Amino acid sequence: MKKSTLLKTVAAGAVTAVAFGATTAANAETLNIVSWGGAYTMSQQKAYHEPWMEKTGDEIINIDKSGNALSGLRAQTMAGNVTWDLVDMLPADALVACAEGMIEPIPHDELLADAPDGTPPSEDFIEGSLTECFIPQIVYSNIVAFNTEMFPKDKQPDSIDDVFNLEDYPGKRTLMKKPINNMEWALMADGVPADEVYDMLETEEGVARAFAKLDTIKDQVIWWEEGAQPPQLLADKEVAFGSAYNGRIFNAAVNEGQPFEIIWDGQVFELDGWVVPTGKLDKVKDYLHFATDTQRLADQAKYISYGPARNSSAKLVSTHAETGIDMKPHMPTYGPNFENALPKNDAFWADNIDELTERFNAWLAQ
Repeated sequence: MKKSTLLKTVAAGAVTAVAFGATTAANAETLNIVSWGGAYTMSQQKAYHEPWMEKTGDEIINIDKSGNALSGLRAQTMAGNVTWDLVDMLPADALVACAEGMIEPIPHDELLADAPDGTPPSEDFIEGSLTECFIPQIVYSNIVAFNTEMFPKDKQPDSIDDVFNLEDYPGKRTLMKKPINNMEWALMADGVPADEVYDMLETEEGVARAFAKLDTIKDQVIWWEEGAQPPQLLADKEVAFGSAYNGRIFNAAVNEGQPFEIIWDGQVFELDGWVVPTGKLDKVKDYLHFATDTQRLADQAKYISYGPARNSSAKLVSTHAETGIDMKPHMPTYGPNFENALPKNDAFWADNIDELTERFNAWLAQ
């Protein structure tokens, strides 16, 4: 190629690249994405936020408000000023938000990516996990963890019963300031089999029984409202036990070297995922297609011990991105961890959350 022709070609390529960059910048969006913060948001940032921003030029702003996502979305909707573009929400809250028309119905097989072998999303996501307005990302677990340094080596707690045993396992506990999980654990510690817990909670007798069991530790409980609190309270030895999301404890133990152990007995496992505020689907649909595909959900398991919600992603789970440890034994669904697990009943909580929250708050105030 002649030098003059080569120069023209290079120049033309440069103009094209500049034009492409200008177009990308002009079309770039700012996405306000609500999530939980801490290790979980970090896993999202690494697995799909950063790759998406690099791919598109979009800017993603992380907002740590998922702990109160339902009430926050209600307030914005009532004010007629919804600033959140995509919200990480629990399935029970998503059922309520969907029924109230605050979030968009999702055409799953039209919007989301097929599995690599062509399996449609409706068959690839964990059975029953896709609901009208909800796209799951991960399977995670609500567990109780403890600081191993606060108990003798030959007397480490290993069951949900031990959390309610102040005589043999003294010390403060920190529990989430909501009835969810606490009611279930109270009944399990009081002898109710896991598969009978929600039937019991449907009765007045069962609710009274749960509160009575919680009464036995109430004066030793520090109530938390943000997911970052339990690991910090455990690290500071202000509490001996703390309820938490299993990924938070994994991060503190593996990445920060904290002396924490998880009590897998009685874990309440559930899904977590995306909902789209009404009117925002066109803005976020391309991002959702990308962020929930097989590879992205598998990539998230490199950073946090939550299982991917797609069957095609599970086989791709391997090692931790930083430490290289095998991630499979740290998953809630790993065999030994799953022996006495309780699936959270989202329909129960969608029907009863308001009444039981009112009763729980009244009980706290007593």
